[in-house]
Amino acid sequence: MNEEPVTYNLSCPVPHSRYDSIMMAHGGGGKLSQQLIQQVFYNAFANDELLVSHDGAMLSINGGRLAFSTDSYVIQPIFFPGGNIGDLAINGTVNDLACCGAIPQYLSVGFILEEGFPISELERIAQSMKKAANDAGIKIVTGDTKVVERGKGDHVFINTSGIGLIPDDRNISPLNCQVGDVIIINGTIADHGIAIMSSRAGLEFETTIQSDTCALNGLVEEIFKASKNIHVLRDPTRGGVASALNEIAQSSKTGIIIEEEKIPVKEDVKAACELLGFDPLYVANEGKILVFVATDDAEKVLEAMKQHSAGKNAAIIGKVTSDYQNKVRMKTILGSQRFVEMMSGEQLPRIC
Repeated sequence: MNEEPVTYNLSCPVPHSRYDSIMMAHGGGGKLSQQLIQQVFYNAFANDELLVSHDGAMLSINGGRLAFSTDSYVIQPIFFPGGNIGDLAINGTVNDLACCGAIPQYLSVGFILEEGFPISELERIAQSMKKAANDAGIKIVTGDTKVVERGKGDHVFINTSGIGLIPDDRNISPLNCQVGDVIIINGTIADHGIAIMSSRAGLEFETTIQSDTCALNGLVEEIFKASKNIHVLRDPTRGGVASALNEIAQSSKTGIIIEEEKIPVKEDVKAACELLGFDPLYVANEGKILVFVATDDAEKVLEAMKQHSAGKNAAIIGKVTSDYQNKVRMKTILGSQRFVEMMSGEQLPRIC
């Protein structure tokens, strides 16, 4: 039976989940994550900036606007095909800032290290972070280091927080999603999650499945050059494309319909998903962005994305409708339609 999404309202309490303690699924980016955030953190910390439920806070300070975002990384394994926990941490926070319409400026980095972790591996992670920051044009300007006893930290956890400047002519928010908007994604989905799972399981395919982790701020700037009618940007990380679209539909009280045959998925990733029993729509991405743009500008935005290295496989995958508010539907390859619900459990724990 489908569960109705929980809607947070400051004037009434949020229904509590049936769980009395934290489950791995609470960190999966789906229904349980949303419920935990609403019933615990929104109840404790609620304010206008927080309740926008964006990829970062958008703040007005002394006549200017800033985006501020934070994220923590607990991925296992810490080295994986296409990257490691270090460049993942840099790219993830850069992308969150970019999805606020901001130009990333500064990062903080916090390390929680486990006793016995090889310094040579920490140096390798730090160098990859340096390169990722340089590539994204952002500076690491402050940080913190803590060490926990052997067996208490799983090698290394990393937190990154970032600040970016929002130009005056940009207003990006899930609340701005409009009926008629076209939805574009910059490339193939599920690459990151399947790269991690294949590495864990020791699965071998004809080609090595690589994580898609990369900074997207350069691509985002090209998108804004192509159009001033960008309404929403969202990177579909935990919970995948399905959960990200559901969050936007619920925030904007609109309907979304996507087309299965237009969603790009690599053949080896599709095969791995079938083998492992995963739906690519729910698998995490770390180098993908969903762009909601006015219909008249959709084609020129798509073309601008395809000219960038991070968007060469960009595709229009759907649109925003007035039907089935708060819901996401998919037109299947067979021509039928089905609802795409927000993920209710944890497909891939420790994925980012």
